[in-house]
Amino acid sequence: MAERHVGEMAQLGAILARLEPSLGEIAGEPTPLSGGITNHNFRVTLGGEDYVLRVHGTDTDLLGIDRQAERIACAQAAEMGIAPELIAAFDDCLVTRFVTCDAVATREIAEHAEELARALRRFHDSAAVLPTRFWVPDLLLDYGARVHERGVGLPSSYAEARAVATRIAAAVPLRNPRPCHNDLLAGNIIHAHDEHKLLVVDWEYAGMGHPCFDLGNLSVNNDLNESDDELLLSGYYGTQPTDGQRATLALMRILSDAREAAWGVLQAEISKLEFDFSRYARTHFERLAIAVEGPRLQEWLDAAAASSHEEHDGQAT
Repeated sequence: MAERHVGEMAQLGAILARLEPSLGEIAGEPTPLSGGITNHNFRVTLGGEDYVLRVHGTDTDLLGIDRQAERIACAQAAEMGIAPELIAAFDDCLVTRFVTCDAVATREIAEHAEELARALRRFHDSAAVLPTRFWVPDLLLDYGARVHERGVGLPSSYAEARAVATRIAAAVPLRNPRPCHNDLLAGNIIHAHDEHKLLVVDWEYAGMGHPCFDLGNLSVNNDLNESDDELLLSGYYGTQPTDGQRATLALMRILSDAREAAWGVLQAEISKLEFDFSRYARTHFERLAIAVEGPRLQEWLDAAAASSHEEHDGQAT
């Protein structure tokens, strides 16, 4: 443990030495920031300015993270005013402008559901083209293969998650991939003091995906209820949501839990961080099972499929 800490400090020192010529001399000691279970985050002062330095964890490419996609997404979101300014990005770290902020509780996210929906819609509609694809059914196959490569068996709930993801993908196929964030946990949303608005951080899972996944991911990870979801959908679409849109959101909440559970299974095998990834996976498998065993799954699949066909036919004409 001590040996690993020494190695991490040496890596941090090397990164800061590399940044000093462009950003200025370091002042004081880097301050560790809480949050994040894949990377290490620090507040650093360089050239009299405060920044957030994120040192990437090891083997993050195994999780489907594409650092080029992250850089493009982060820069685009910052330009649109929905993320902190991107200062520098390298294969082993990313630097953004430090923003004085508060952590956001899940209830506050519900209260700002329409604001967040509009911000996501703007990003989805932007011209950003990300060099990686994000689609949960593909991700489950990839994560499972990587676990098998390590000679480890997958839990039975993994196969069940893959099966329901396949059914959802059939109802709501990924026909028109758009730039998406794909990791809208509460810890990735901050309340900026100076700008008096919410900002979205940590774009490392950004990729070309299904815009509705961002909505479902935001909803389920922040405990939004049906009333909150109505505001989320109306804010996103600018009108009263349809039954098809409601059904699609419900399915994407399930798909989000499938992703989180599979992520936990893989992280349990590859991560060196002190975190109970197996328990994290079980929590999401259990929530997914509750949703799938409920009486409305087929109703959602049918409504979402009908809506998806209508949209596709409308675009085709």
